Amino acid sequence: MIKYKESDFVAAAKRDNNKKRNYLIVNKLQGKHVPAIPSESLKLFNELSNKIKNVCVNEKLLIIGFAETATAIGAAAACEIDCLYMQTTREYIQNVEYLYFTEEHSHASEQKLVKSDLDNIINSIDTIAFVEDEITTGNTIKNIINIIKKTYIGKKIKFKVFSILNGMEIEFINKFKEDEIEFFYLIKTNHSLYEKKVLYCKGDGKYYDMFNKDIGYNCINVEFDGLLDARRIVKSYEYKCACEKLSEKILNYTKLKSKNILVLGTEEFMYPALYTAFKLEKLGNNVLFHATTRSPIIVSNENEYPLYSRYYLKSMYDENRPTYIYNIKKYDYVLIITDSQNKYKAGMQNLTAALKSYGNKNIYMFRWCY
Repeated sequence: MIKYKESDFVAAAKRDNNKKRNYLIVNKLQGKHVPAIPSESLKLFNELSNKIKNVCVNEKLLIIGFAETATAIGAAAACEIDCLYMQTTREYIQNVEYLYFTEEHSHASEQKLVKSDLDNIINSIDTIAFVEDEITTGNTIKNIINIIKKTYIGKKIKFKVFSILNGMEIEFINKFKEDEIEFFYLIKTNHSLYEKKVLYCKGDGKYYDMFNKDIGYNCINVEFDGLLDARRIVKSYEYKCACEKLSEKILNYTKLKSKNILVLGTEEFMYPALYTAFKLEKLGNNVLFHATTRSPIIVSNENEYPLYSRYYLKSMYDENRPTYIYNIKKYDYVLIITDSQNKYKAGMQNLTAALKSYGNKNIYMFRWCY
């Protein structure tokens, strides 16, 4: 068991024009907002999965990871435990029925679970374990739990919550206890300190607007089939096998060794990219992993502030939707791994232009398709 401390990997950044909550926690090992070493990310995630194993002994388990920041954490935990897994989503999926709930502090508050998939397995599970990167009030999780209870009246399901960080104050802890919802975490944090830390953030980092520019950069674009979509319920063993096959195809295609490599996931799509990054790291490459995000965050040049540059881009999933990437650097190779089926050229060109502006020349776009 690894004893992590908050100071090992936690920093606070200022949200951009968000009146609901002025700060965002940047987990430097999570591989979301800032690049992380894949093996270090998985090591942290495995500590959380070990906690789930110890708590949910002999339970018929469904793990739900929260989009967009905790999808890799949830998937990694499920793949270690070998149980059913699905993630929440903000994306549209055709021909399904949803359970809708809200993430109150988020810039994009609407979240969804695929109800039709839950219908199919609800009688075969006895525990739902929600996996998050951090919990402050727990209101988002309470929202979805209440909806599940109302939807499946009479079904006795235990609800448990697991997070890397927990900043809940006593009033929110008591609400969970009143509803008999158990929660577990790796590190206890004091979130009131984060609000103060970002209060006087200068915001003098570098901002780049690609969204409103017509830029025609392209990259090497490759498609591989075999996609399993974790927005739908998957058996985690099958999901990990599918990610293994994807990574083998990418490794065989690129044949990279002893290189400095960045692997990029896109928005909610993180775990398959992280898994591939880890495989590349095991081959002896210097690899970092992170992902584009829908979160607008202030960037600043102050010491210890985690984000210093921001690119404003069109999304790979919806060219009318903004997305962001932070802290780009120069690498020998950049591998973008996405499950966007829309093939939006604008999103691809925006992201490629951002990477090329830092001198990245060898850029691959791997699209995982059905």
